Amino acid sequence: MLRLLIVLFFFGSIQAQEVAILKYKGGGDWYANPTALPNLIQFCNVNIKTTIAEKPKTVETNSSDIFNYPILFMTGHGNVFFDNSDIENLRKYLFAGGFIHISDNYGLDKYIRAALKKLLPESELEEIPYTHPIYHQTFDFEKIPKIHEHDGKPPQGFGIFLEGRLVIFYDYESDLSDGWEDEAVHNNPAPVREKALKMGANIIEYVFKN
Repeated sequence: MLRLLIVLFFFGSIQAQEVAILKYKGGGDWYANPTALPNLIQFCNVNIKTTIAEKPKTVETNSSDIFNYPILFMTGHGNVFFDNSDIENLRKYLFAGGFIHISDNYGLDKYIRAALKKLLPESELEEIPYTHPIYHQTFDFEKIPKIHEHDGKPPQGFGIFLEGRLVIFYDYESDLSDGWEDEAVHNNPAPVREKALKMGANIIEYVFKN
């Protein structure tokens, strides 16, 4: 009951929910893929009837502003560093009902895994089974889409659960956010971009409902 009250206080009604980009420390390019989230928002507003503001805000890891957003998006190619104030703030956010989606741009993996272990040492990053509802919202997926080759490994969706609730979703070797970008950026064909946008919409829909 307490967590529910905190969530309602911070995040309000579904109709008022918004999304934001997470700006982190460490020198990694948190600002990568600038057209990605605006395109995903536009897709969601049309296809799953959200009313998200077209221009997403940017919030810093140690700012109380993160509590205005039920979902934060995070990507980049380089180092990620959480200091003590970041960890305290992000933990409060996640335990209060917040959610972070991390999209694996090439080069991010080794840094984000270390940062997540520091953030949530009591929890393990685990592969999310394809029976999980995040894959079965408005759009059905039997597996997470493969957008870019990276190291040629199969795409995977990893997550961290707190008290049985999924609070972090990490698309690995998939690069969903590249698939959300303007077509001219990566020259991804329309069917590939559509798959990426649909999976992104599922993530937003799942978070807004849960």
